[in-house]
Formats: sequence, C-alpha cells, structure tokens
Amino acid sequence: MYDALNGEQITDCAAHEFARGRNCVRRRADVHSNSGRGTLKLALIGTHGVGKTTLTYETCSLLKKAHYNVELVTEVARQSPFPVNAATTIEGQLWILHAQIAAELDASRHAPHVICDRSVLDNYCYLVNKFGRQPQLESWLEWWMESYALLVGVPSAFDEITPDGFRSEDRIFQHRIHDLLNELLSAPPFSRVQKNVIWLESGDRHAWGERIFAAALPLLEANAPLQKSAAR
Repeated sequence: MYDALNGEQITDCAAHEFARGRNCVRRRADVHSNSGRGTLKLALIGTHGVGKTTLTYETCSLLKKAHYNVELVTEVARQSPFPVNAATTIEGQLWILHAQIAAELDASRHAPHVICDRSVLDNYCYLVNKFGRQPQLESWLEWWMESYALLVGVPSAFDEITPDGFRSEDRIFQHRIHDLLNELLSAPPFSRVQKNVIWLESGDRHAWGERIFAAALPLLEANAPLQKSAAR
C-alpha cells in the first residue's frame, strides 16, 4: 500500500491498521509531530456565508506572526467544473470531496501546519442535502475526518449573505446545511470526531481568531522550537 502523504510504502502493519479502520495518516502525522516535523491540520467547519474564509486568513496571519510555518487550503468548490449549491450533482460532490483531500495532501508538502477553511464533512453535507446519506462513502470520510487535529465550528450567521456570485444567498438553504452538519456530527460514524471539535460563540465574533489561536497553540507547541528556528 502507498502512503500519499509521505510518498512512502506503508508497512504490512500499517496496512493492517488501515484495513481495521484506523487512521494511518493521522497516526503517522502524530508520530512526526512528536519529533517536531509533523503536520498539524486544523479545519473550520460550518455552513456557507458565515465568514469561514476570512477567519481562516486571520488564523493563518496570527500563526505566521507567531513564527509558525502554515499553509492555507481555500474552498475547492469554487474550482469545480460541476454545478454547486442547491443544483449540485453526485459527480460534482465527488469531485469536490476528492479535490479537498488532494488539496490538503498538497498543502502538507509545503508546510508542517495546514489550515483549511472547510473539512470533507462540510462538503458532504451538500451531497446529503440533495441525495441523502451515502453509506459507501461514510467510512472513508470518517477516516479522513480523524486526520484533523482540531475542528473549529463557526456558528450560523443571522446577517444576510454577502453576494459574491458564487455562494447561494438562500438563508433557508444556508441553515439547512448548518443543521445537517450538526446532525452528522451527532450520529455514527462521525460522532467519534466530536472530541476534536470546539464551537465558537456567536456573540464573540471579534475574538474568534484569538480563540482559535489559543486552542491551536497547545497542539503546536511540540513543533515550536524547530518551526521558529526555521522562520528566522
């Protein structure tokens, strides 16, 4: 078996762990993290139009100011050649899911810490909204969700969605995706990743970036000496 994250052959033991449903990507990243070379991956989760992209840039800026080497993964759906939002298709959602994972793997080649403005579960919500749950995908998605060391939930907004020519401005659709995300996080197989989730408070928006930085800092400290030295 081939490990795309590290460009190596996976040992028989690691392949056995994969077959048993363990997350080899997360396991190997954790091992590397202890030696100061690991990838710490953080993803913002939530529906569209709530400020995840802006918050992701703010988080990256705070981390870089603290001398951490980070790479940003932006919303891949904007590059999809297929219909998106409420008009999405199965093909379109499969493209987005695979493109998200590929973008995260590519980002981990360029920096030890990766910040994503979505997770694969957010993207899956749009597929579930249109076509219902897909059991054949969920074990794979749950396995990948465990590769995020920290998931930061952004609450649904009460403001109107700022038009950008891409995101749906339908508030009912927006809140439906938010509700689906919470439903999936509360049910197997995704309920296992709730241990890695923190939710931001809607009334504390001005402090969101600092809140994420504070939550990420303990997970980054194992890598701090090497990363800060490399940044100088």
